[in-house]
Amino acid sequence: MICGMLHHLDPESFIVRAEVHILGIEPKIRRTLELPISLNLAQLHEVLQAAFGWTDSHLHQFNIGGLIYGAPEFDEDGLSDSRTFEATEVRMIDFHFPYDPEEDPLTILYEYDFGDGWLHLLRLARVVREQNAVYPRCIAAERSGPPEDVGGPSGYADFLEGWIDPDHEEHKALRRWVGRKFHPEICNVDVINKSIAKALRASKGDYRFRRESDHG
Repeated sequence: MICGMLHHLDPESFIVRAEVHILGIEPKIRRTLELPISLNLAQLHEVLQAAFGWTDSHLHQFNIGGLIYGAPEFDEDGLSDSRTFEATEVRMIDFHFPYDPEEDPLTILYEYDFGDGWLHLLRLARVVREQNAVYPRCIAAERSGPPEDVGGPSGYADFLEGWIDPDHEEHKALRRWVGRKFHPEICNVDVINKSIAKALRASKGDYRFRRESDHG
């Protein structure tokens, strides 16, 4: 292989592009993420948290073909109906991606905050890596992520109704609660990428909360 050239049989020549949106909300809240094949699911959790503006204040899980991946320590009492497999043990390179672009992409579900029930659909495809590009990164984004604890998709619809309408009885309270920086239609890819980089530096290949507890 010529030095500096990408080879179609070399796994390092590829990255994973994830088209992600939150289910149950229209117009869609979307992110297009590009992920290194070495990224594990715990790191993907950190990327998704940063990409949508979540604060990692609630539980989460990945559903991949009916198997659940996440942080097993949160179900040490065995209350969940399904066993939770360790997220750090699965990387992007472990997935099988179709070679035929006409085939359906690989899809997985990411759920955040079991109370609000934010379901994110990820459509994953293998694409050629750009030389000198830094991954993971967000290359496209539409609409701001919802505020924490707003009540899921239906609660967010009610929130937006009050946030938009100055005559709504809760308009001022909602504006104060969510802060002046929030706007449902505005998101900034550069800000998202800075958040992603910060989250991955803090996580160091694992979950941030584990790193923080180790130093607590």
